[in-house]
Amino acid sequence: MAFVQFLQSKLAPVAHSDLLIDRVEGRQPQARKAAVLLPLFEREGEIDLLFIRRASSLRAHSGEIGLPGGSIEPDDETVALAALREAWEEIGLLPERVEILGLQSPVFTVVSNFLISPVVGFLPEGPGALTLQQSEVAELLQIPLSALADPAILRTERRGPRTIYFYDYGPYCIWGATGRIVHDFLLLVAEWQRTQAAAQLLD
Repeated sequence: MAFVQFLQSKLAPVAHSDLLIDRVEGRQPQARKAAVLLPLFEREGEIDLLFIRRASSLRAHSGEIGLPGGSIEPDDETVALAALREAWEEIGLLPERVEILGLQSPVFTVVSNFLISPVVGFLPEGPGALTLQQSEVAELLQIPLSALADPAILRTERRGPRTIYFYDYGPYCIWGATGRIVHDFLLLVAEWQRTQAAAQLLD
């Protein structure tokens, strides 16, 4: 798929994860490290991104929309393996169904003091049968990239030096660190759309 190949060409290789983390960790040396997975798959001719709604019983970020992921453990050899492990534990996504495309720049969360490495993965055969860890995950959301890229659902707020991105999708609001990760990914989607439009003009 051309879009997948485009993402691979634009995302950082997993082997560069330490370099990406060092750039931010130098400013946030006490941050805890985490990894999340952006699971992309084709459904009815569109590319969807899989989100979770966190359980309301959780102490932190309860009820919020996020991506499968969590803390990087000492046994995790790479950030990609950490994201895959967490996705398996949280939603039952088999690691072998995921083709890792690369990494986005890490995102630091001020409130929870996490330095999050976003790992982009493509599911050629879809997510398959998933089983939620109900103590952590209340619901799965499959949202088309075309819906996320609709400027009508985006609103922003300035809080000090930071811009907060809010994506209002039906009754759900994607914001915080997840909103920043989605915003960064949608910049790549917009670049892809521009290249496609330019190619059509040349035909």
